[in-house]
Amino acid sequence: MTSSPGLTHFDAQGQAHMVDVANKDVTHRIARASGCIRMLPATLALIVSGSAKKGDVLGIARIAAIQAAKRTADLIPLCHPLPLTRVAVEFALDEAGSAVHCTAQVETLGRTGVEMEALTAVQIGLLTIYDMCKAVDRGMVMDGVRVLEKQGGKSGDWSAP
Repeated sequence: MTSSPGLTHFDAQGQAHMVDVANKDVTHRIARASGCIRMLPATLALIVSGSAKKGDVLGIARIAAIQAAKRTADLIPLCHPLPLTRVAVEFALDEAGSAVHCTAQVETLGRTGVEMEALTAVQIGLLTIYDMCKAVDRGMVMDGVRVLEKQGGKSGDWSAP
C-alpha cells in the first residue's frame, strides 16, 4: 500500500507517522479559525447578563480556548508540539441568531503551521460554553468550525473563500 500523494501523515507503506519538518524553514506562522454555538435566547441572555450559575461564561471559555491551543499536541496524536508566540480568542454575541461566535488567532515562529491549534482553541472554547450552560440548555449546537486563513510556510498564504 502506498500513501496518497496529498496525505502527509502516512508513509510509503501507509502507516501513520509524524511528518518530518526538520528541513522546513522557520517562519512566522499564523492561523485564524472560527465557529459558533447556537442556543436558546434565554441561555444567551444568561451569558450576556453574567448570571450563569457557574460564573463568567465567556471569560472562562477564553481561558479554556487559550489552554487548548497550548495543549493541541497532547490531544491530536500526530501534531508537533509548538512554542506558541500568541493566542488571541474573541467571542461575539449574536442576539438575532441566538448564538456566540468564537474566533481564535494563533501564531508561532516555527517549521509547521498552527491551523490545528486555532481549530482546537475554537472547539474547546465552544465546548466550555456548552459545559457551563448545559444545565439550562442541553440542545445547544456547535457548528461552522473551520479555518479562516493561514499565513507563512512553504505553501504560502491561504484564505477561506
